[in-house]
Amino acid sequence: MANADETFDPDPVAAGMYQLRSADSENPDSQAADLDAEELEQIDRLMRALSGLRDAERGILEASEQYMKLSSQDMRALHYLIAAKRLDQVVIPSMIAAHLHISAASTTKLLNRLERGGHAVRRMHPTDRRSFAIEITPETEALVRRTVGRQHAKRVNAAIRLTSQEREVVIRFLNEMTAEISLGKGGWGA
Repeated sequence: MANADETFDPDPVAAGMYQLRSADSENPDSQAADLDAEELEQIDRLMRALSGLRDAERGILEASEQYMKLSSQDMRALHYLIAAKRLDQVVIPSMIAAHLHISAASTTKLLNRLERGGHAVRRMHPTDRRSFAIEITPETEALVRRTVGRQHAKRVNAAIRLTSQEREVVIRFLNEMTAEISLGKGGWGA
């Protein structure tokens, strides 16, 4: 299988979307003016690789949503429930609401949907009788592990193939990029 750099795209606009020259290199927030041609080309390849990763992630998400017949929010809730089970943590509705950044009413609708679909169950909380504990059903957990879990293992394999030093560089890069583009840095229009 060809990597993203070797893939031929007959659309010159799509192929060049992530080149610095197609972006606003005059933008005062950009530090690209100080780079030579080789550095610019390498950054272009890096941006294309990130775009390819986003496309692959989007494809996996769409395939899993279609296969499971669930929304991305439902899938995120199931992922949270699987992680909680592995960590031996009891999940209550407010934890799901906080994780998904949704209201209590939206959480109730989500849980109703997951319960109707046989994906999750509400049980009495083991220590707080005023609350419910939410659990993923064994059938859905097995299905998610066979599908989404397989894809996650492939991500981990790519990380395993890196050296320790390479992983540190990637971690630093991703953390710095996240910090740079975070909407917390002054909002959308700032």
